[in-house]
Amino acid sequence: MNRLNQLLGTEFPIIQGGMANIATGEFAAACSNAGALGVIASGSLRSGEELRKQIEICRSKTDRPFGVNLMLMNPSAPEMAQVIAQERVPVVTTGAGNPAHYIPAWKEAGVKVFPVVAASILARRLVQAGADAIIAEGTESGGHVGEMTTMALVPQVVDAVNVPVIAAGGIADGRQMAAALALGACGVQVGTCLLVSQECPIHENYKVALLKAKDSDTTVTGRSIGGPVRVLKNKMAREYLALESRGATLEELERCTLGGLRRAVFDGDVVTGSVMTGQVAGMLHEIRPLREIFQELYTQGLAVLGATRDAWEEQA
Repeated sequence: MNRLNQLLGTEFPIIQGGMANIATGEFAAACSNAGALGVIASGSLRSGEELRKQIEICRSKTDRPFGVNLMLMNPSAPEMAQVIAQERVPVVTTGAGNPAHYIPAWKEAGVKVFPVVAASILARRLVQAGADAIIAEGTESGGHVGEMTTMALVPQVVDAVNVPVIAAGGIADGRQMAAALALGACGVQVGTCLLVSQECPIHENYKVALLKAKDSDTTVTGRSIGGPVRVLKNKMAREYLALESRGATLEELERCTLGGLRRAVFDGDVVTGSVMTGQVAGMLHEIRPLREIFQELYTQGLAVLGATRDAWEEQA
């Protein structure tokens, strides 16, 4: 099976995750220019025209492949799906739903379709609907999450479908990338490790909070309402979990998190804001250029695979 970079025409077999309020057209272009597939997030956008503007910004700053992540829960998703086809975006990734309804129009426009899934049953359905590849995302990731871990999910999706599989969730260095490739993935999608890049537009407080995080400093809110979200433990997260434990209403829970991600990203409120991050936050130790992050992921991953092969051959 081809590596992801061969499928996409990128330097590295790496996709930048579609992080709402963070993955702007400018940031996606920076990721593409650094050798990965940059992805514009639509989760915080309010219309198809807002998305079109971000696509224009991205194209003005890179001549390399890029993608759009369509958050299917967005009320403007149908309009945005049309824009993706009209603009002939090279790749679309999708989240929080089933994009089968949109796939025929995207394929007709020459768009590669890479849905994000948290279970192999949905992966099979989407391949039957025409998906070109599947992004299997484990619960270690930040933001909206499923239940299965990456280690358990990826090989089961690989066995279930006949298209390339990209691993996501819990990947921040070459060891984890090597593990993903060993599980049968053709590449990886990463998000949390890019939050501390020099080019990432989040508030400095957000980056500092991640650099201070330890391995057990994330938690998942929203399980009781069927919308689990992984965030950094802070005052907001503790209050939300307390509300859930006493059976608070949906209105009470939504009031607790209303505008939380925007406060964290733009205002630097890491106390009452929603600081979305994956479990690899404890592995982040410095702010670096995107290019350096992608290069290290790839070269260290190959080195780990080579060292593992040599160790097995020595024992044979």
